[in-house]
Amino acid sequence: MFVLMLIMSIIGITFFSGCLQQGTKTIANEKNPGNITDLIISGSTQELKKFSSAYELQQYLKANAVDTGAYGIWRNPMIGGQGLVMPMATSAPMPSAVSLPSGAMQKEAAVNIQAPSSASDYSTTNIQVEGVDEADFVKNDGKYIYVIAQDKVLIVDAFPASGAKILSAISIEGAPRDLFINGDRLIIFSDNTGRVYSIPEYDYMPRPIDTMKTDILVYDISDRKKPEQIANYSINGNYFQSRMIGDYVYLIAKNSVNYYGDFVEMPAIRKGAVKIMSPDVYYFDNPEQNYVFHTIASINVKKPDSINAKTFMMGYSDNVYFSQDNIYITYMKNMPVSYYELEREDRFYQVVVPLLPKDVQDKIIAIKASNLGSYEKWDQISSILEETFNGMTEKAKQDYSENVQKAVDEYELKLAQEREKTVIQKISIDKGEINYQAKGEVPGSLLNQFSMDESGDYFRVATTSQFWTQKGSVLYNNVYVLDKNLGIAGKLEEIAPDERIYSTRFIGNRLYMVTFKRMDPLFVIDLSDATSPKILGKLKIPGFSDYLHPYDENHIIGVGKETGDNEWGGVSVKGVKLSLFDVSDVNNPKQLDTYDIGQPGTDSEALQDHKAFLFDKNKNLLVIPIREVLGKEQYDSRYGYYTQRIWQGAYVFNVTPESGFKLKGKISHFDDFEETYYYWGSPFAVRRSLFMDDVLYTLSARKIVMNDLNNISEINSIDLPFSNIQPYPYGI
Repeated sequence: MFVLMLIMSIIGITFFSGCLQQGTKTIANEKNPGNITDLIISGSTQELKKFSSAYELQQYLKANAVDTGAYGIWRNPMIGGQGLVMPMATSAPMPSAVSLPSGAMQKEAAVNIQAPSSASDYSTTNIQVEGVDEADFVKNDGKYIYVIAQDKVLIVDAFPASGAKILSAISIEGAPRDLFINGDRLIIFSDNTGRVYSIPEYDYMPRPIDTMKTDILVYDISDRKKPEQIANYSINGNYFQSRMIGDYVYLIAKNSVNYYGDFVEMPAIRKGAVKIMSPDVYYFDNPEQNYVFHTIASINVKKPDSINAKTFMMGYSDNVYFSQDNIYITYMKNMPVSYYELEREDRFYQVVVPLLPKDVQDKIIAIKASNLGSYEKWDQISSILEETFNGMTEKAKQDYSENVQKAVDEYELKLAQEREKTVIQKISIDKGEINYQAKGEVPGSLLNQFSMDESGDYFRVATTSQFWTQKGSVLYNNVYVLDKNLGIAGKLEEIAPDERIYSTRFIGNRLYMVTFKRMDPLFVIDLSDATSPKILGKLKIPGFSDYLHPYDENHIIGVGKETGDNEWGGVSVKGVKLSLFDVSDVNNPKQLDTYDIGQPGTDSEALQDHKAFLFDKNKNLLVIPIREVLGKEQYDSRYGYYTQRIWQGAYVFNVTPESGFKLKGKISHFDDFEETYYYWGSPFAVRRSLFMDDVLYTLSARKIVMNDLNNISEINSIDLPFSNIQPYPYGI
């Protein structure tokens, strides 16, 4: 009996029939013993469907909140004078009106961006896909800089630098996030709050529900001194991502699916205060643990009088990739609660029963097929198991225990691999039209948008698989090539065991991938044969790269951290590290040069956000923002603990394959070292840089500073309106 209890605890067999949800079933049966079964919800087709009404969506949510453990659904019918309030992020307090710097609003004629005074050469936002612009909190067009400064959007006459001044300031409700520039059109995205009303179940009057919304504001900026708003739309949910392709802007807003009593908060689009559209809501009838509305909207910025949108109910997404033709939204696969309940039953019949004597197997299968209740079934089965074990010799018991443990380990490994998957939803876009295309799955998780790439009819992804079994954690990396229907056409799995991906970059038919544990292997992977990816070469060096950027077809720039062995035998992370790789010989990549910055704790926004990375090959120019930790820790009597000196600014380099990294100079917006409380998020921290001709512009929350690119001497600076009332870091 002791051995029986031991084995039961090892394999975790527990039957709680009352927990098994109605409507669930398993494909497992006596005819396919030993196989890992697919567990599904009865009637699930995996096909895209559309709700015909809010009532149908509500009924679906009610059913699946019970049957699938859809934890993202929140029901809170509050009756009485308290109203109905949805959990939401608290909006930042709006600062009072800020006076612009002296001379910022002088009445002068607007300067056309095509005038001779505009720059002949200027930088644009660092993007991933050619022809697909990415929104940011700062843009420029070679003459003007458009920048979010807390609750305002400023238009700065920035060229020539010697006469730079602020021309206008647009006050924005909520928290402005990003913007686009398209000729004489300015498009702004802002997180804001909205309110809808509903009557909770058995209540007697409407109650307010506060919810998040994304505002889309379009301005005519033909006169940069007097921007004119020509469109004002709002969409339920938080701003997630946006892109601009030609004259069309595509936006994704995410909103958790919430329902209150008999009320479902449906996606809606408003123009000003007037509701103009309820987008169709599409879904898959397989359950999710969390439901999130993803509303994809498109606007022609030259004709912003109309908007197109569709809503897709998916899991909680974490990454998105845009090509010129498609959007790929990804999220981790979440199995419903019933999956894990059925898994225990499946494990018993697929792993344990086949290891029992044939006559015992037959008895158990017969009981399973009977009309007895689940508790009665298990009572009889456990009696048979007890009798079987009591009849075994000690040697037979030991052998059986070892066999079960081995089989369970294999079973758990396969199930863990199956659960650790990323779902990919493909949605086509074409001149504002939005149409669903396909759904696919790949093992592992994605790091960021650079883990994905579209090439012709193929979609390539790099993932890290990490999961836990009774024997510990398993960690490795994979590359998958998917066809146009998101079926797996080719794969390369279990790359760099016990390491995870730190950065990837797809360039043509190659993938450059950095993994890390103690050393930094740079892998060069060939994707020319979509059905058979293969590793061409790799380079192992200390440290790791968080971001990879092409210098040219034969050279790659990496930005990351240096590492070294510590006194305890582990690995310590040091300062920021720049690396220049020669990949002309794909079988033998080389590191040409490195440049280290600062002590441990030194960081750069470019490691997390590629838009903070400024590079121009024609100028051999590289600029990155740096928060640099200097010197040793010193005791500060003001705070009663040890501190280190922190420098905030930008490093400016010349970079060539022949000479490597050559520091041209450093630019700071603050003449002293930062206080300890500004170790993170200093308003003087340089967050972006850009150039117009031979002038480098660096931007912080406090300033725009202009320096001569030839010698990094300061030409001019502009103070930006700034209030400490509003928390950092929306905008700058």
